[in-house]
Amino acid sequence: MTNPHIGNTGVNFDDDESRQCFLAGLVIRSLSITTSNWRCVETLGDYLAERNVMGIYDVDTRAITRRLRQDGSLIGVLSTEQSRSDDELLEMSRSWDIVGIDLISGVTCNAPYEWVDETKSEWDFNSDGRDRDTYRVIAYDFGIKHNILRRLASYGCKITVVPSTWPAAETLKLKPDGVLFSNGPGDPSAVPYAVETVKEILGKVPVFGICMGHQLLGQALGGKTFKMKFGHHGGNHPVRNPRNGRVEISAQNHNYAVDPASLPEGVEVTHVNLNDGSCAGLAYPALSIMSLQYHPEASPGPHDSDCAFREFIELMESTKQAA
Repeated sequence: MTNPHIGNTGVNFDDDESRQCFLAGLVIRSLSITTSNWRCVETLGDYLAERNVMGIYDVDTRAITRRLRQDGSLIGVLSTEQSRSDDELLEMSRSWDIVGIDLISGVTCNAPYEWVDETKSEWDFNSDGRDRDTYRVIAYDFGIKHNILRRLASYGCKITVVPSTWPAAETLKLKPDGVLFSNGPGDPSAVPYAVETVKEILGKVPVFGICMGHQLLGQALGGKTFKMKFGHHGGNHPVRNPRNGRVEISAQNHNYAVDPASLPEGVEVTHVNLNDGSCAGLAYPALSIMSLQYHPEASPGPHDSDCAFREFIELMESTKQAA
């Protein structure tokens, strides 16, 4: 975390975005000794300790960030084993790499399940989908965030969440109105089985890809993905939609991106990251495809990109009417 003061809000379980904490470690500058939010039920330290997650503080995280901005993403090691030498710890860091590692398999669900919860009142200004027809959506869990599911439910979708390895044939047997490919960690090139699943579904039903789902769609369409120097992380990334000139402030968390020059004719870049010009969204109208590199469901915000869920509803609606 680059903000110097962490922990004063504390933790509450209403804000959980996944079924468990998948952190391997947390590095911060200053740990607050008190919490002051009325929703807090647990301190950050207790939360991590109960889940056996290592944390370290009194670290100059902004100096680390400046180093990463200059040199790109680097591997670090946290250890409490005082018997290990510095050379051993350095070797641990040098022998590990995120490239080519399937991280999705460690965060996906084990079996299909139904999702019904909607978002609460703070999102009601964007929930006009409630009055429309109900749409059956299959959501592939590559590490899916709960608020993606809540937003779809609020827009009138009946959702079945399936594991990352769920066969495309089984999805199509359920005759969904649309398929969502979710966010998730790691290298999209390390999960060829997921790319094959996407390929088998494209053109059969409307699809919406978010983050990892966006990258998998790019590969399934014949494009390439690449590892960024240090990725996009945080809640204040400006993204422009060239179709209407609208700029959205977005939440992002990814280390890979789609190379738009590698995409076939007919695929449109719908969103561009204004910080570095990278591809932040795609559409392929011929196959009823849309995707975003960032998180339109951002909770607690920003809410600028929530209109993407309405666009997905309209895509399923128009496809249904055409049939």
